[in-house]
Amino acid sequence: MIKVAITGASGRMGSKIIKAILEQEDMDIVAAIEAPNTPFVGEDAGEVIGAGTMGVEITPATELNTVLEKTKPDILVDFTIANAAVETIKTSADCGVNLVVGTTGFSDAQLSLINKVIEENNVKAVIAPNMAVGVNVFFKILKDLAPILEDYNIEIIEAHHRHKQDAPSGTAVKAYEIMAMELGRENCGVYGREGQVGARTHDEIGMHAVRGGDIVGDHTVLFAGDGERLEIIHRANSRQAFVNGVIKAIRYIPTAPSGKISDMGDVLGLK
Repeated sequence: MIKVAITGASGRMGSKIIKAILEQEDMDIVAAIEAPNTPFVGEDAGEVIGAGTMGVEITPATELNTVLEKTKPDILVDFTIANAAVETIKTSADCGVNLVVGTTGFSDAQLSLINKVIEENNVKAVIAPNMAVGVNVFFKILKDLAPILEDYNIEIIEAHHRHKQDAPSGTAVKAYEIMAMELGRENCGVYGREGQVGARTHDEIGMHAVRGGDIVGDHTVLFAGDGERLEIIHRANSRQAFVNGVIKAIRYIPTAPSGKISDMGDVLGLK
């Protein structure tokens, strides 16, 4: 049985992940963690998310070290915000708990610290900006297409719900990084355009973020050439797409390499 702890337990993703894990025969929720100011702290996690009594009380993140030592999960799953997630990852790694992280918006300094604590504590981790299976196939397609369409202009357009706090999305950033690497380009991202910006250069990759309503997540990469264009599109219709990937990532962790970060390409065997 894989014992799992969840942060952001009452949130949009956390609650769906808990419900999905409850349906798995080989997984069990042993801890549910939330921000200290969350009104649900102290309540049964299952009752809070409408899954029935679980016997797992929502505990504040300030007590994370204590709850991890007490419940001894094999894996902690984090879908929160970057600043909180960094502290969660540090504490979990120090406690020897493996990680599945779908939080986005980390700075370069935060990513460096995350790599350091995972390596030093020799824990296993899957960290990915988007865990939907289709998105990671989307990444593979972009990796293969970019060199073929090297002469085309590339633009990335992403759209998310009005509550999303980081922009561009982690998925859009990952798409940019993949294509820039394949094309041997550095610092070629252009984030939106306004005013007299002049003609676009060949090497730049445009990045555009749309925020509104309840859009789950749309990503389009436009390859525009003379006389034609090709669009590669992924649309998430519900957060269940991400949850399905989380379940796959949890099952991958036992065979993952220790002391390094894996991604969904590793989980899905796309590399």
